Amino acid sequence: MNIDFETMAVLEEESQNESIDGVYGSLGASGPDTERRESGKRGRRPGRKAQLDKQDMKAKLERSRQSARECRARKKLRYQYLEELVADRERSVLALRKELDKYYKWNQELDQGRMPEGLEAMLQELGVVKQEEKPF
Repeated sequence: MNIDFETMAVLEEESQNESIDGVYGSLGASGPDTERRESGKRGRRPGRKAQLDKQDMKAKLERSRQSARECRARKKLRYQYLEELVADRERSVLALRKELDKYYKWNQELDQGRMPEGLEAMLQELGVVKQEEKPF
């Protein structure tokens, strides 16, 4: 079978068009008898009324403003949450430093041979030291 280059190119193009139609289905009125429009530009179509464009633009701007308000509100809530979290952590740090300072002072008193105030009560609370039983 002898087929020249031009005939082979035409057959190949037709087979590609058929495969495209098979995948995407028929595209409206375009079929094997009608030619597809080559200028198929996308985007806005000329001839729309200016009034509709202004209304659309106003609605779009209002949606944008509303979205910005909501974004700012979410941002404010996020910052408030983070500030509360930081304040809570700072209070925890201060309480732990105070407790560490208390234990440091108790250690110094124990090194000097004295029993610090509150140490015995804490040890009894933890159950380390048992209370002496008094006889009748």
